[in-house]
Amino acid sequence: MTVETPARFSPLSQWRDSFAQLPTGVQVRELPCLTQLTFRAEPGSTAARSIEASLGITLPGPLRAEVSEDVEVLWMGPDEWLLVAPEGSRHDLLARLRSAIGDEFATVTDVSAQRTTLALSGRLVPEVLARGCAIDLDPRATPVGSCLTTLLAQAPITLVVRGEGASSVWLLVRASFASYLATWLLDACTEYRGS
Repeated sequence: MTVETPARFSPLSQWRDSFAQLPTGVQVRELPCLTQLTFRAEPGSTAARSIEASLGITLPGPLRAEVSEDVEVLWMGPDEWLLVAPEGSRHDLLARLRSAIGDEFATVTDVSAQRTTLALSGRLVPEVLARGCAIDLDPRATPVGSCLTTLLAQAPITLVVRGEGASSVWLLVRASFASYLATWLLDACTEYRGS
């Protein structure tokens, strides 16, 4: 008996045309259906070291993100990381991580359906985000590689700074808040039309 994998739908698939109408100083695109795995273990434990060896990276410390091959590792808490990888890599990555952990005390959980990711880029990104987020996006305060759990327009997000001066960021947002956040972003960009 063959079991079909259910089709995945992006919570923002209908927003592409609206995002395309934004001013040239800010581009927004959804990165739908990324593989997202939560890894929990005691930092420095055998399980954590095994995962580091498997990924070829040191698990990032507080408020940081690191990249290993095509896997981004985001610090989410004292004993929790979020691994973000391309769509379609979920089964292989899960198997690889579970094999690395073996019988050690740790967990790997597939949370891919929980969030979607918005990639923002352009010179206006810091200004637009400042309208709804209290995080100081000055590069001295939030350099490239910063990973912060915060609120944007009262929606809980994880913000990852990927470009100098926050000119490129990822916003990871729960699927249930995605349309609300997309609406807010379009509204926050209204005054920049023609910029």
